[in-house]
Amino acid sequence: MLLDELRALLARHARPDWTTPIDGVLIGRAEQAHQPSASMSGTVLALIAQGAKTLALGDRVYEYRAGQYLIASVDLPVTGHYTEASHQRPALGFGLALEPSAIAELLLDTPPGGLPRPRGGTPSALAVSDAPGELVDAAVRMLRLLDRPRDIPVLAPLIKREILWRLVTGEQGDAVRQLGLADSNIAHVTRAVRWIRDNYRQAFRVEEIAQLSGMSLSAFYRNFQAVTAMSPIQFQKQIRLQQARLLLAAHPDDVTGVGHRVGYDSPSQFSREYRRQFGAAPSQDAARLRHTAFTPAVSIP
Repeated sequence: MLLDELRALLARHARPDWTTPIDGVLIGRAEQAHQPSASMSGTVLALIAQGAKTLALGDRVYEYRAGQYLIASVDLPVTGHYTEASHQRPALGFGLALEPSAIAELLLDTPPGGLPRPRGGTPSALAVSDAPGELVDAAVRMLRLLDRPRDIPVLAPLIKREILWRLVTGEQGDAVRQLGLADSNIAHVTRAVRWIRDNYRQAFRVEEIAQLSGMSLSAFYRNFQAVTAMSPIQFQKQIRLQQARLLLAAHPDDVTGVGHRVGYDSPSQFSREYRRQFGAAPSQDAARLRHTAFTPAVSIP
């Protein structure tokens, strides 16, 4: 059975840093169900071969397990954790970074009428589906290359292209295709997301970000919410708080300074929003981080 072979290959080749000798191919392994923690999703395909995981984006919750895959078409702040993982039966996942240029090249090479008709509307940045056999088969053949390193330079690009084809023609094809289109709604939102992420410390007017993204204000609000499950201001808050937590792990005794560094002028507001996000005041959470392993929520989403 393909899923059994996928599990065996993932277990044999998993590394602590999740990387592989094949560029863009990741292997996730977890031997315990962690508490939910925050990280960035990246733009990836994540195929679960064993175990289960839950991700939250804004007010949306995504659960997926063995035989299912998740698409992340925008790099967004998410909270996630494995819900089924143990030393005897670790969670195992296959990941592939989704590169807009590779998707765009594939779309250019597709003859007219070769793709499904768009469903309409702007797809969410995260989506879960059952993995078809053709997708699992391609992932298995990709991982088999790890046992034959000489074949990687020639065959890995071909299998990557096949995996992308399965995605753009699959159930979540709308989101994947938009990732490769320079003028798609997802591409417009991605420009706004990137600007907010790079400038999260500073205040902004939503009208300015809408103009930057190339949308009218009403269209920007509608599409940003559809893609990210958050308003632009809520998105900025998520980025600020995630960055604050990373800084507190390194500077646990400087709560006020950390709040100011991520853009909060009011220490009380920083403490209140931090507690709401992470379930503890910044000083308490910093002490907890100091005595526990602080690992990112999402290696492979």
